[in-house]
Amino acid sequence: MQIGVLLYEDNDNLRESLCNMITFSKDLVLLGSHPDVRGIEEQVKNIKPDVILMDIDMPGKNGIEAVRAIRQIDRDTQIMMLTVFDDNKHIYDAICAGASGYLLKKDISDKLIPAIHEILEGEAPMSPGIARMIIQNIQQLPNAGENKYRLTPREKEILFSLSQGNSFKMIAAQLSISIDTIRTHSKKIYEKLQVHTQIEAVSKAINEKLL
Repeated sequence: MQIGVLLYEDNDNLRESLCNMITFSKDLVLLGSHPDVRGIEEQVKNIKPDVILMDIDMPGKNGIEAVRAIRQIDRDTQIMMLTVFDDNKHIYDAICAGASGYLLKKDISDKLIPAIHEILEGEAPMSPGIARMIIQNIQQLPNAGENKYRLTPREKEILFSLSQGNSFKMIAAQLSISIDTIRTHSKKIYEKLQVHTQIEAVSKAINEKLL
């Protein structure tokens, strides 16, 4: 199956490199590339990409503002943030805006293509440094002591592992269960937390001190 990708990146050299990576990938199709996000709502409506690769720091409207605008008209398209920023504010602003994954530009060459496939399978790919930062913040929060969402111990275990940036495959190996079982548990977690994606589940777990 061909995966349609729409790219927003203001650095000309990096944008060209990303275009080449996508073009030469066997199952990715480049649907468009832009140096800014002017007209992004119409572009997303008309092109209907599977995945959007979004820089944060761009002239005019920035990438986080663009994600918020997209989510007003489209809740389903997967949005991967590509950025040099690895600080708490940018990470949480992007997650709260509706980003599906967060990849540092220094990791693009090795991780971009696998991350695109992961994001379409319902996972929330993150650079290792981002995942470590998120888990450090979770560990610093006092435990709420209340399981108002009735998460089972296994579901909390999986949610904790997801918050570390682990893929379904890695969690399945750690817990010695199948990937399908992980997917089933994840769906139940999303239903109980009343969210639609892994990154929304992790964000809610952080904000409400569920772990």
